[in-house]
Amino acid sequence: MITYLTHYYRLGDPPFRSLSALCDAEAIAVMESLYEDNPLADRFKEPAQYMNNRRQVEHWVKNEFIAKGGEPKENYPLYAVLGYSHWLEEHLSFLELSSLRVPLTIFSHGDISFTYPDSMVTSWLGMDKESAHYQSQYHGKIFTLSDLDSLERIYGAPEDKGRTALWEGMGPYIEYIEAQIWNQQPLSDYLKTI
Repeated sequence: MITYLTHYYRLGDPPFRSLSALCDAEAIAVMESLYEDNPLADRFKEPAQYMNNRRQVEHWVKNEFIAKGGEPKENYPLYAVLGYSHWLEEHLSFLELSSLRVPLTIFSHGDISFTYPDSMVTSWLGMDKESAHYQSQYHGKIFTLSDLDSLERIYGAPEDKGRTALWEGMGPYIEYIEAQIWNQQPLSDYLKTI
């Protein structure tokens, strides 16, 4: 079982920042600047629409997480990847990214949720069941710490290409399991120790 999360963030910036912490006008200004100088920032082409979609998806994830016993302490999550993203690791310098690993053991069941893959993608696929990529076992669903062992055993981890065809055709930049951190205190305590 994977025992850590990896958080990817812009080189030179502090880790674990979120657009959702900003008012819409501030978030849109940040996205507009990112869109100009980041080859992966295509999602920021329409920043107001992106922010609206993001807030809707975060609301959905939070409600589904609560229904599964989650106890979110925040209105929005901080994001990481379960294990790591092979594609992002290969492109860290090109994308001007840094990474930080965090042990899963600092979190309790009520602190963290997961989606297979990214929360926005799984939300869209969960609504578009006609998509060639839709898989009813995990798209449109939220998972918890207690689900991880069985998910990895059935589907394999994204970086474990030999175990599953799950990730084929999805695009290499989303071949990961996203983690949504809903309690910043354990993370804050951990970051003080490193």
